[in-house]
Amino acid sequence: MHVLVVGAGPVGLALAGDLARRSHTVTILERGDGTIAQPRMDFVGIRTMEFMRRWGLVGPVEATAYNRDLAQDNVYVTSLTGYELGRHRSPSMNASEPPQQSPQHRERCPQDMFDPVLHAWTTTFPSVDLRYGHEFTGFVQHADRVVTTVRERATGRALEIESSFLVGCDGASSKVAAALAITYDGQPALTNTTNVIFRSPELKSLHDKGQAYRFICVAPEGTWATLVHIDGWDRWRMSVVQTRPEGLKPEEVDAAIRRVVGRDFAFEVQSVNNWTRRELVAQRFGEGRVFIAGDAAHVMSPTGGFGMNTGIGDAVDLAWKLDAVLAGWGGPRLLESYTIERRPVAVRNSREASDNLARMLSPKPSPALCDDSPAGAAERERVGREFSQAMSHEWQTLGIHLGYRYDESPICRYDGTPAPPLDVAHYEQSSRAGGRAPHVWLADGRSTLDLFGDGFVLLHLNRAADPEPLVTALRRAGVPVTIVALSEPAVREAYERSLVLVRPDGHVAWRGNDAANAESIAACIRGAHQQQ
Repeated sequence: MHVLVVGAGPVGLALAGDLARRSHTVTILERGDGTIAQPRMDFVGIRTMEFMRRWGLVGPVEATAYNRDLAQDNVYVTSLTGYELGRHRSPSMNASEPPQQSPQHRERCPQDMFDPVLHAWTTTFPSVDLRYGHEFTGFVQHADRVVTTVRERATGRALEIESSFLVGCDGASSKVAAALAITYDGQPALTNTTNVIFRSPELKSLHDKGQAYRFICVAPEGTWATLVHIDGWDRWRMSVVQTRPEGLKPEEVDAAIRRVVGRDFAFEVQSVNNWTRRELVAQRFGEGRVFIAGDAAHVMSPTGGFGMNTGIGDAVDLAWKLDAVLAGWGGPRLLESYTIERRPVAVRNSREASDNLARMLSPKPSPALCDDSPAGAAERERVGREFSQAMSHEWQTLGIHLGYRYDESPICRYDGTPAPPLDVAHYEQSSRAGGRAPHVWLADGRSTLDLFGDGFVLLHLNRAADPEPLVTALRRAGVPVTIVALSEPAVREAYERSLVLVRPDGHVAWRGNDAANAESIAACIRGAHQQQ
């Protein structure tokens, strides 16, 4: 069965790879040549790293060229050679440890390093056909297929591609979304920003602030720029966070770089990108046989590092559902659940990203901030204390990355247990339906998360409970399911019930102490009937 993916960024590559490993044929169209002049992300969140673990890609991510010994501090300064106002300390990648809720920790891996990892994995599957220089131009849906029109950019040649499904992973100006006439809720313009990638081997030796991942520059007029050590060696990304819509002129770019650092020095500007921060979420994530994912479905400020990671979550959610329908066991509500499940996640994450932006821009004008005087010192102490407290929210987001849930899904069977409040900073594991299945270390060294990722898994945690009625009902419907019997006390404590059914994406579909309503459960979790 064939799926056509438009866009070969991280979300498109992840979706294609997850489909290909499920034995589906995938064509990926990418209008560019794969070159990444401006890495738009560099933070790989903890849930994304759990997916990397599933796909065998933790090692390749850790082996990229990023300086894994660079401390990940965020420092608030008037300039690199000016005053330090505050600092949030964070260990290097090599010194980081996973939290108790996960076998993985977050990673720092800029897009020009991360995308090649996904590309190498995805293209190992013979069933994947990646076509650079091919531009999506339109589609026509039929009852059993989608016919997509494509332009080969080098020759102008037009061609048609038939597929069972079409997925637009083609970014914030998605042509697939436009062809579906999808509208968006939110704020189309938060700030105009200019990103500058420049190289300077000597920069890290020109200041006394020590190692850090990011410097946030606060001037008397307020926060005006950030400087990110993008590869941890000699490449940097400066973002002037509030500019004119047309961006900065070349001479203004050079002046801004020198202002951020606070002195003249040698540097090489490699690329400049003017862009607009947005907070937009599509009202629907698809129609019929055509879907959107990643930035095509939701655009958010990068403050917090949620954008790409939310998109990878879209890909994982959609891949198993497309697989189910292509394999013949997915019911009519299964693909409908994609928007129902993922849109609230996108809304929550985009709002939190905008709140982070507001906190980053929170310092009010402070004319005495840089004065070399007692009054200036007092002002710097005040601004640094208040700004550090405000910014602490951005660095504590485990509840965003691991705590998202599908509370209103038509394909989860709930047991009436009240849903706890969603929390940005904190995440408490639970086997309640709709949430991520808990991580527990097993005696053999595996995580419980290593059990999930292909078909359904029915955890059998109490010998007195009979799993066979549910397994029989699932297999009768064609649903791939594996029984895993575990008796380790820590697993039984974390999973709370005798039987827990986990979906291919690692979210809990159902839990209970018996499977008395096996046929109804099976119909629900594969989208074959309305939620009761």
